Amino acid sequence: MEFVRRALISGLVLTTLSTTVTAPAAAATHGGPSPLRWKRCAQGADDILGKKLDRAGARCAKLTVPLDHSEPGGRTIELAMSRLPAKDRAHRIGTLVLNSGGPGEPTLGMPLETHAAMKDVAARYDIVGLDPRFVGRSTPLDCGWPIGLWLRSAGSTRAGFDHQVAVQRDLAERCAQRHAGVLPYVNTRDTARDLDLVRRALGERRISFLGYSYGAYLGAVYTQMFPGRTDRLVLDSAGDPNEWGPRATQGTEDEAENALHGWAAWAAERHATYGLGATTTRVLATVHKIVATAETDPLRVGPYELDDQVIPYLLSVGSGNDRPDARAEFATTVKTLNEAAHGRPADPSPELDGFLTFVLTPAGSPLASPTAAITCGDRAAPRDPETYWNDIQRSRARHPLFGPLKQNIWPCAFWPNPPRERPTQVGNPTPALIVSATGDPATTYEGSKAMHRVMTGSRLLTLRDTTAHGIYGEYADPCVDAKVNTYLATGTLPTTDQSC
Repeated sequence: MEFVRRALISGLVLTTLSTTVTAPAAAATHGGPSPLRWKRCAQGADDILGKKLDRAGARCAKLTVPLDHSEPGGRTIELAMSRLPAKDRAHRIGTLVLNSGGPGEPTLGMPLETHAAMKDVAARYDIVGLDPRFVGRSTPLDCGWPIGLWLRSAGSTRAGFDHQVAVQRDLAERCAQRHAGVLPYVNTRDTARDLDLVRRALGERRISFLGYSYGAYLGAVYTQMFPGRTDRLVLDSAGDPNEWGPRATQGTEDEAENALHGWAAWAAERHATYGLGATTTRVLATVHKIVATAETDPLRVGPYELDDQVIPYLLSVGSGNDRPDARAEFATTVKTLNEAAHGRPADPSPELDGFLTFVLTPAGSPLASPTAAITCGDRAAPRDPETYWNDIQRSRARHPLFGPLKQNIWPCAFWPNPPRERPTQVGNPTPALIVSATGDPATTYEGSKAMHRVMTGSRLLTLRDTTAHGIYGEYADPCVDAKVNTYLATGTLPTTDQSC
């Protein structure tokens, strides 16, 4: 699972248009989607994303949908979308709807990067970026959290875990106070229902779909709930759909450690540049020394203080991509942490500053809030803190760094309402191309293979010997990109599973 990765790395902040759930629009009260009125995307002089979409020829619209799909004449919310129209109308294939993942990542701007990845076939699709309910420029949900991201390590002690219990309980209570009447409708099944209303509003009998990480799960749920309504389906970095929920990070410790070890080997070869150690073992010793120092004396990095509950998450995210530029950026981050651990001045890079602002300040609340609400709304979590503590202790024995992170308690343990519906059990023959890297530290390669097994009409495209999460168009592997584009162009899956 990966939480608003693109948003926090890029420092993306989207302007929201509405903070309220409204009375029903006329079109919505009759069970059909409201009409789409396409217009320019830029919402003002400072709207950088909107201006980029406008320059590319995209247009934006809002779709009014029911808050509760079982009451189509009741309260409504709005969904924001963008569309890059097909330039080759004579050979147009259809509409490709995108989801960036998260859950909770805005997708409105994603058609720009997807259009570039699709190369020539892009001209044959209308490419639609849809911000899901309560995300981005759709009707938002902000719990007013004093910290941005609720994903933390439990740290090294019982006192640290007890502090996390108190923090997570407080976050859940804050969300309940603000949005008690809305939270039951923040979930994947209602998002899938929205997606089908989008399909209808676009006038399409079937839509094609590209989803990353959680977006792959959303795509699989959509095929289960609305069979026969997809054309070409690409599920990138897919996890096991029947394990999705508040404890989906359990069991990913090995992948996280392998990613960190791979980066450490890379950094050791560049000791002259980063000064972190001349061997893999020494680089890892530097990392563990950083964490140990933060246990007793939080590190000062610019205006931020980083303790042993924050640093493991930073290490997990930062080491999760083996592209040279990603490894270099992460090595710079660890070098900064190492300076701080030695009591020397340590100023964050712009990338690290954006990450820490999101994780440690209220600036991340508008993005982190729907992430938590969707996760907690999909599947119930254990409510006894001792369950988490026991799991942490068992995992800590083998995984002292990442066990307390992957097994830690979340706000879902104290969520005010249980999920309204049972989780979707995915299992159907819908044709799909599942893309995965063998070293994916988030949704894992085993998770993608599980998706492949239950999506019996699918083919699995494997990027071997690679640490990455988000492959097509993001990792820039020419073999993967070419195979996905061939599928998007022809609609024909390979006869066997493929590798790159």
